[in-house]
Amino acid sequence: MDVQIKKGLLEVCVLKALTGGESYGYKIIKDVSAYIEISESTLYPILKRLEADGHLVCATAEYNGRLRKYYSITPSGRERIRVFLEEWKEVMTVYRYIRDETGETKDAQN
Repeated sequence: MDVQIKKGLLEVCVLKALTGGESYGYKIIKDVSAYIEISESTLYPILKRLEADGHLVCATAEYNGRLRKYYSITPSGRERIRVFLEEWKEVMTVYRYIRDETGETKDAQN
C-alpha cells in the first residue's frame, strides 16, 4: 500500500480507536491491528502529530506502579473522522472507475 495513503488511514484508525473512550498505546495497537498493521514505532509519532493538531489530548496516570499515557479524542478529532469519511466517497468513486476500466467488475461477475 502507498505510504501516504497508509499514513492517512492509520491516523484515522487511531482516532476511531479512541471514539469509545480513552485508551493507551498498547491497547490502541491491539485495536487497530485487527484492521491494518501498526507498530509502536509507527503509533507514537502518529499520536504526537494528532495531539499537536488538536485531534486528541493526552493525560498521564499511574497504572501498576508505572506512569501510563492515556489518549482521548477531541471534537476536532471527531471532525477529522467525519471529513475523512466524506473524502473517502471520492476515493471510492475513483476506485470504481479504475476497477471498471480494467474489467475487474466484468471478470468478477463471470
